[in-house]
Amino acid sequence: MPKRFAVSQISRLAHRAGGSAAANRMVPEETPVAFSFAGTTHAVMMASPADFEDFALGFSLAEGIIADGREIEAIEVEDHGAGIDIQIRLKDQANTRFEARRRRLAGPVGCGLCGIESIEEAMRSVEAVGSSRLTLDSDDIVRSVRLLSKAQPLHAETGAVHAAGFYIPGKGIVMAREDVGRHNALDKLAGALAKAGIDGSLGAVVVTSRVSVEMVQKTAAIGAAFIIAVSAPTALAIRTAGDAGMTLVALVRGDDFDIFTHPERVASGVAKHVA
Repeated sequence: MPKRFAVSQISRLAHRAGGSAAANRMVPEETPVAFSFAGTTHAVMMASPADFEDFALGFSLAEGIIADGREIEAIEVEDHGAGIDIQIRLKDQANTRFEARRRRLAGPVGCGLCGIESIEEAMRSVEAVGSSRLTLDSDDIVRSVRLLSKAQPLHAETGAVHAAGFYIPGKGIVMAREDVGRHNALDKLAGALAKAGIDGSLGAVVVTSRVSVEMVQKTAAIGAAFIIAVSAPTALAIRTAGDAGMTLVALVRGDDFDIFTHPERVASGVAKHVA
């Protein structure tokens, strides 16, 4: 497959207080990425053209299509010019489960929750992570976000992509992935962690975006009891994280942050909430 680049250089007219001038800028690429199972397209995402195998594995795990990476027989990445088609072959038992699931749905899944016609499918139960004994202190939370900012080469070039990282106390960010889509970055992280055999219960998922219910669902699929975010959570994400026993920390700004669920895992206690 020809190599695709995640960024491109473009020319633009830069208008500043002192006037306007032609200049170049690096911008992120995005391309349609289709996930096909048994030769049939199941979902299409607009994504950064990178880390395709991580994306396929992480998407399959996060969506509950597989329970373990060993249930995938093969992943083949096909570049069709206009987009990427990732052909995923499941082993017999996993393929049987997937076919039964697909028959329950009225149509293929689109981007995010778009296209899901079953409310039950969209609001699938989240595996509880409450048994995790991991605790973090305030320094861990602040450090995790700071270290993630240093593990974002695409964002450093373009200022326009999201990142998801995995923080382990004493080790820092051990894995990170970037993408134009926040869900995609988290799926790619999930796949990278699974390939590396890293246990999700050992650390915290750290994201540069807001926290929607899908981000909580995907974090639970990784097995992490912490999700730490730079931006705010939705009300449904907070309720879902609480029910799953997950500690949701958000609005991390310098040394300040808010803990929305299960603050007992943060050793120094709850953060200030400013009205």
